[in-house]
Amino acid sequence: MHAVKLQPETSSPTKPHRLMIGIDDLSLVFETNDGPVHALSHINLDIHQGDFVSFIGPSGCGKTTLLRVIADLEQQTSGTIHVGGTSPQDARLNRLYGYVFQAPALFPWRTIASNCALPMEISAQPKSHRQAQIDKYLTMVGLQDFKHKFPWQLSGGMQQRASIARALCLEPELLLMDEPFGALDEITRDHLNMELLKIWKATGKTLVFVTHSIPEAVLLSTHIVVMSPRPGRIIKVIESPLPRDKTLALRDSEAFHALAAEIRQALASDHQID
Repeated sequence: MHAVKLQPETSSPTKPHRLMIGIDDLSLVFETNDGPVHALSHINLDIHQGDFVSFIGPSGCGKTTLLRVIADLEQQTSGTIHVGGTSPQDARLNRLYGYVFQAPALFPWRTIASNCALPMEISAQPKSHRQAQIDKYLTMVGLQDFKHKFPWQLSGGMQQRASIARALCLEPELLLMDEPFGALDEITRDHLNMELLKIWKATGKTLVFVTHSIPEAVLLSTHIVVMSPRPGRIIKVIESPLPRDKTLALRDSEAFHALAAEIRQALASDHQID
């Protein structure tokens, strides 16, 4: 398959944004008792600083697997990948990225503040710095008044906001998010989508986001990576024409529906969806 590359937005004709993730001809095969499982096939992708990139495709297409390769939680069988100009392993060890899972993964015996502190405790950061980071990011996600509560005292949406704050406390350049709002109701999901856009704008982070929802991908992303059923391939990378400053009202616009239709058409071309 020919290489699929995202073109960076540029602040000037001679100063492109930094390449954050570079993937070249990457494939991954899992060896199982029932034989090899081809999870990813010949992936080529560039993601630049400040991009908000969503992976979308059917269940089992390799979206999460690709995210895990970026995070050094899985290793490719062939091909190359660089994260922040280094290997995924070095990026992990240098805490270049934060990872937000499908479930909040908060320890129930720790308060919200203590959950946020944990990765900073592990990296032996000073207590005063830990407290400043906790206050900064719990305020950013609207949970400053709940920092002494336990996870079981918060709603699912609030727990997920706490997990985002925890990921941000280490000041990663890159935020990896594996369908973090998929289990939430539509109203809560809409609210958190808008909160995430505010966080993205305020921090300037690069975001890579896994979703099954076409409207969510359209609302959030600067680029949408459409993937095929297993073995996961990139069918198309669609650059969003929508403004970075978005509101929920944008979903009623002609441009929003046109972009959603383009994604559906790309999916249908490979997935036999009517």
